[in-house]
Amino acid sequence: MVKWDAEVVVTTTRLLLRTYRPEDLPEFAALNADPAVYQTLSGAPLSRQHSDEIAEWGQECYETERLGLLAVERRVDGAFIGMCGLHHQESFPDEVEVAWRLAHAYWGHGFATEAAAGWLSYGFDELQLADVISTTDRDNARSLAVMRRLGMVFDHEAVIVDDGQTFDAVVYRITAEQWRTAGYTRTD
Repeated sequence: MVKWDAEVVVTTTRLLLRTYRPEDLPEFAALNADPAVYQTLSGAPLSRQHSDEIAEWGQECYETERLGLLAVERRVDGAFIGMCGLHHQESFPDEVEVAWRLAHAYWGHGFATEAAAGWLSYGFDELQLADVISTTDRDNARSLAVMRRLGMVFDHEAVIVDDGQTFDAVVYRITAEQWRTAGYTRTD
């Protein structure tokens, strides 16, 4: 049985990266149904049921592997702003991917970069990962910018499957050594 306990995994300057709680699910569903969010992603807006299934899957991944696409909460006011985390992308099951999806209202404030940086620090420091990838559509300028701000570099192009959708993508990568050399840290 999945626990919905809001366990904090990572704390950054402005964010708590944590497991979901039941109160997050309607806001997560609204984010996943927002057409503005899907202008930058392949696929179509998600149903409430599908959104809840993604959250449950994230919780299960965290319980079993200490990975997962989990909740992002703004510390100043407790607002649920989206999801971010580490997971095994289905087209690259032997790799760990950092991924994010934030509600449109929270774009342009550096939250995606901060959340992803927190997860990368966790992955390299706590999980001792050798490297981490990130994937996106070729035309997703916002996610590409986040990847570059994180110090990730282009690795290759690929056709990937994500949640049943097939699309042309670019894959970026960062190694633990590159991450440490860049000097990113996870701080309160």
